Amino acid sequence: MDGNDIIEWLNEGVDQWVSGQSVDCVILGYGNHTLYILAMKWKGIESWTLPGGFIFKNESMDQAATRVLKDRTGLDFPFLKQFHTFGNHDRRDETQVDRELAVLGIKNPKVVSWFKQRFITTGYIALVNIEDCELQQDPMSDDIAWHPVENLPSMLFDHKEIIETALQQIKIQINYLPVGLSLLPEKFTMKDFQKLYECISQVELDRANFQKKILKLGITERLEKQMGGGAHKAPYLYKFDEQKYQELLDKGIGFMS
Repeated sequence: MDGNDIIEWLNEGVDQWVSGQSVDCVILGYGNHTLYILAMKWKGIESWTLPGGFIFKNESMDQAATRVLKDRTGLDFPFLKQFHTFGNHDRRDETQVDRELAVLGIKNPKVVSWFKQRFITTGYIALVNIEDCELQQDPMSDDIAWHPVENLPSMLFDHKEIIETALQQIKIQINYLPVGLSLLPEKFTMKDFQKLYECISQVELDRANFQKKILKLGITERLEKQMGGGAHKAPYLYKFDEQKYQELLDKGIGFMS
């Protein structure tokens, strides 16, 4: 879409979207023993933002989140979960909204008024394997990129608070979320699995005890060794038995309990 297409899309959208409601998505990825958040940068705005958007009157909240993520990132997500609603009256900076409207050339009073109203947003958590992602920048953004959780850039509005709340929810619900299945590559080492859980829980785990517990749960299948050094030092690769993994999640039998 060019500038005129965006304006036309927004002019039509304000009559089709639910007023004052939005969705914002915390997309969590993992690589090199580091957690990452996917963020976007609006046109003409230096701060970054979570992928988000509006809800059509004829769709559910979950349908809106799935559609918005596809439209804004080009990605499909195997796991997407609603986790919190954010409704502080001052959660949005009106100056930033004015600046974005000016950059996009939005002058229609109805559209301007609609965008400047108070918004309550529902947060969603998405888990995705970074190696499977081919990011697609949408027409309203200047950039899209992964950022380490420990070194996040300046975020618009209350989006840093949304991220912090999401990370806390993942930490609390780690036994009930498919973090390993969603975030690790198809083949992984036991160290990769352990480091992922340490990153999320912020707890250092004993290597031998962790491996013993995982193997006892029977959710992994051992494959060939990961060659690269001496054969005696090469770790084994594993993959998940997805059916057994899901059965444990359904029963609430976690890896950290």
